[in-house]
Amino acid sequence: MSIVLVQVIVGGLLLGAVYALFSSGLTLVWGMMNVVNFAHGDFVMLGMYVAYVVYTLLGGGPLAGAPLATLLLATLGIAVYFGLIRDVMKGPMLAQILGTFGLALLLRYSVFWWFGANFLSLPGDLVGGTFDVLGIRIEASRLLAGIVALLVTLGLHLLLTRTTLGSRMLAVAEDSTAAQLMGIRPDSMQAIAWAIAAGATGLAGALIATFFYVVPTVGETLGIVAFVTVSLGGFGSVPGALVAGLLIGVIESLSGYLIGAVYKDMVVYALFLGFLWFRPQGLMGKT
Repeated sequence: MSIVLVQVIVGGLLLGAVYALFSSGLTLVWGMMNVVNFAHGDFVMLGMYVAYVVYTLLGGGPLAGAPLATLLLATLGIAVYFGLIRDVMKGPMLAQILGTFGLALLLRYSVFWWFGANFLSLPGDLVGGTFDVLGIRIEASRLLAGIVALLVTLGLHLLLTRTTLGSRMLAVAEDSTAAQLMGIRPDSMQAIAWAIAAGATGLAGALIATFFYVVPTVGETLGIVAFVTVSLGGFGSVPGALVAGLLIGVIESLSGYLIGAVYKDMVVYALFLGFLWFRPQGLMGKT
């Protein structure tokens, strides 16, 4: 295997880890409330703009932008839950779909109004240069994004499976009425789930902004990636989102290298549809 091919695979794994991070929030919300958030990609877009504003106004890099984006998006997640989701959950699925789709449009065109439609970007050397490891050249920004995303995604899985808070959240997901009888407040757990999900998207957006274009419509592309990742991994499974994100990142990179960047999305979606034909519940989803 050539060094270039290894470099492409490593780059795909790092990008896939970021995909897994912002997709894990989508699968968490679905697993707890059976709510599909069509504004999820636009949450990532907001995280990217927070990182851009922090750099342009304060000259700060990811160490300043990422925590701020996480905090602001987590706050937005709580506001969205209490202001919109808690009410539309009482209605039919169509109300949830239209509600979150309307939220996506509101966020997207608010950013259009404030920042315009121009493509923006952060300096390529904002995080650092390029590392050479055994002949494999890796951009510092991609390395930082991939490692942080992987650690946070694994931390989210441990939070859900190894802590009291996680047990309460899973109890609400299993049976909110029974959980309430045990002294657990479903509203609080669901609000926390939205805070974690939105915070994860903010962090992912701030990390990916260091090597990805920033534009109001980027949420459309990233939203589709999130849905494909969650569907492939299995709705409700954070480990599934991690595995699927890494897999999609590698497939994208290999397709772009071997076939051409124009066709990489076509390859990913074709393989995705083919896989779901044989296993519709995804890699780690429940039957």
